[in-house]
Amino acid sequence: MIERLAIIGVGLIGGSLARALREAGAVGEIVGCGRALPNLERALELGVIDRYTQHPAEAVAAADMVFVAVPLGAMRGVFETIRGHLRPDAIITDGGSVKGSVVMDAIAAFGAVPPFLVPGHPIAGTEQSGVEASLSDLYRQRRVILTPVSTTDPVALARVQSMWETCGAEVTLMSVGHHDEVLAATSHLPHMLAFGLVDALARMRENDEIFRYAASGFRDFTRIASSNPVMWRDICVANREALSAMLARFGVEMTDLADSIRHADGEHLLEIFERAKAARDRYVDIRSS
Repeated sequence: MIERLAIIGVGLIGGSLARALREAGAVGEIVGCGRALPNLERALELGVIDRYTQHPAEAVAAADMVFVAVPLGAMRGVFETIRGHLRPDAIITDGGSVKGSVVMDAIAAFGAVPPFLVPGHPIAGTEQSGVEASLSDLYRQRRVILTPVSTTDPVALARVQSMWETCGAEVTLMSVGHHDEVLAATSHLPHMLAFGLVDALARMRENDEIFRYAASGFRDFTRIASSNPVMWRDICVANREALSAMLARFGVEMTDLADSIRHADGEHLLEIFERAKAARDRYVDIRSS
């Protein structure tokens, strides 16, 4: 049971955690914190939080669990603001998509990664943002990756893992570096492809006609290009080494594909498509099992 949960950043991710824990009866009071007053007021109206403040230090006072769900660019500032205002047994975890960045921000703010900080990343979400988009079942049967470091308190780790499992999530432990490499390939790269494709087409002279005749495949593929631009700017900068390497590798693959099309190399194209289809089908089978 969490006595008092402080959520800094009451949007899709933070709001969904609050809804899930409240529905499970696993939390007492929920205090919301954020910059946008209308969003906080709406969160209170929806019953997602019990009260709110726009000051992180006030939000974490007397909280035994703190969840930081802000863009990566704001993470260090939050850590610096709440330092010295936490109760002795408080635990902090986060929802940042690049764990190396979160760890470095913690070191900058606290002098070292504190034992009570459990870096985490829920692999869930939609292209929508704000508390209105939050869902009580967002994390059900979804993965949450926790990336403890050598100084992480085992008790803090166990409590955070239990919190996410209460929300219906499957918790995986992973090293910080491995997490950032995996997410660069499976999450960050697809978002870059969607953003890049939509931007390239939008800058073409015939863009009105292109978008008018776009079919469901285009809509489905580019859905994530409606995601929060500020958040994704921060993710790109924070995970620039792993993501730029992945983009370079993908660029080689696209050049190979373009050459095969240019030379009408149907045999090589079929080999690529069959290999891709088999891999995609295996992924769907795994996800549905």
